[in-house]
Formats: sequence, structure tokens, C-alpha cells
Amino acid sequence: MIVRSRLVLLPTLVLLAACGEPDELRPEGATLSATGIESFGSGTQATGTAPDDADDTAGLRLDAGTISDMFAGDTNDEECDGLVATVRDFQSSHPDFETYTGNMAYVGLVMPMLGGDQTPVFNPGYMGDPMITSQATFDQWYHDVPGTNMSFPIELALTEEVPGEFSYDSSAFFPIDDMGFGNEGNEHNFHFTTEVHTSFTYEGGEVFTFRGDDDLWMFVNGQLALDLGGLHPAVEGSVQMDALGLTPGQTYPMDIFHAERHTSESNFRIVTTIECFVTPPPPG
Repeated sequence: MIVRSRLVLLPTLVLLAACGEPDELRPEGATLSATGIESFGSGTQATGTAPDDADDTAGLRLDAGTISDMFAGDTNDEECDGLVATVRDFQSSHPDFETYTGNMAYVGLVMPMLGGDQTPVFNPGYMGDPMITSQATFDQWYHDVPGTNMSFPIELALTEEVPGEFSYDSSAFFPIDDMGFGNEGNEHNFHFTTEVHTSFTYEGGEVFTFRGDDDLWMFVNGQLALDLGGLHPAVEGSVQMDALGLTPGQTYPMDIFHAERHTSESNFRIVTTIECFVTPPPPG
């Protein structure tokens, strides 16, 4: 086993986690579109679009070109990191936790472009099964809000179990047991969000696969590449980086957002052929 990471603690960044059920509960018909965004052939999906006034948020978002320029360069001369992350603990009484249930990935809960503060933007035009209470409650997921959440920096160490393939795999992912607001009478602390900001140099042919629950959104170069939103058993999605229109040799940001919102199991699995991740400096 080869460990491909070193520990870096950045309080403003946040981790990947997931809870899930056995493999047989994975929705059938998962396919990858030409844009690299995962979609599913069964179940309820968002079909609406954002209202006309949704463009009011455009000033708060960086376009893909701006984000790419922020990370221009090559990581070959930099030491590779693990996936540096922050977990934010919430209480079970939060309106978005222990409120909703689902059985598949609910596509379209967030906008297709990352927000200007490098966090997802709630999609007011989502027309699928209810999964999030409001814009205001969702805004708390990936921002420090005293009295509402508590943040803890952690790291996911990727290991090379198979030559050229790097993974992190846990069937009992509970990174903040007995921390924050505590377990609230449960065996584990189940109510948290996770956030990762990293970057990689695209060489061609790379694949990134995630399996777990609940919500998971991954953005590459500021654009949504993997959408496994909503409450659901463990589901899997893969992104072929070649489908995203990237330029070989160019360094791109990758931003990953997850939420564990319901007492159940906790599974989290990443498998990728991306060999080197580098944590960018905090904005500003």
C-alpha cells in the first residue's frame, strides 16, 4: 500500500463523507452524459429551470475562465496533498436534516456553476421531490454560522491499492463522533456537511468515481461535473475528465461538497486515476 498524501490543516476547507446502503440499492441506469454530468434513468429528477431573475446571482459567480486562470500553472513541482477537508457539524433539529428521505440521486438541486465564494448555489428552479428547505437553510451548509454549525479540519489520505489507482474507502465514516454538538443520543454523529477544495493537472484519461450518500456535488473548473444530490442510499457516479473539454497540461480546480443528513450507515468511497492533488492557497 502506497500513501500518496501529507497532512495539511486548513480551517476554511471542508471534507467528503457519505452514508449509504448495500451496493444492490444503487439505482439502475446510471449514465454519463457528454458533459460529464451523471444522470439516472429512473426516479424523480429536476425538470424545471431557474426563473428569469436567477441571473441576478451572476455577479456573485466567477466564470469558468476566471476560475481556471486562478489556478493556471503546473503541479509537477509541488508536493502532492491528500484531499484536505472541513467537516461542519449540525444538530439533528436543523430543518434540512432528518426531514427528508429519498431512494436515488436527485439531480438539479444546485446551479451548474459554482458560486463566487466557491460554494454551490441553491437552484430556485428545482422541480423534483423536496430535499432542501430554502435558500437560507442551504446557505448554512458550507459557511461557518455560530450557533448553527461547528467546523473541524481533517484530511482524506488516498492510497494506491492498485497501480495507477488511488482510493479512500470507508464503510463506517464518522469523522466527528462525540465532537461538536455530540452524537445526540445516537451511536455516531450523523449530521454534518463536508467540503474539499483542491486542484489537479489534467494529463488526459483521468477518471474520478464517488460512491456514498447523502448529497454529493463535484465541480471541475467551476462547472458541475457530478450531481448526486438529495437523500439516498449509497449511489455511485463517475466523471471522465476527457468529457469536460479540459486542456492537457493545464491545472484546474476541483471542488467537492457532501452532506450526511440522516441516521443510517455511513459509507464513503473515492477511486480516481488522478495521481496528484494540490491544495490551493485560501482566497484573498
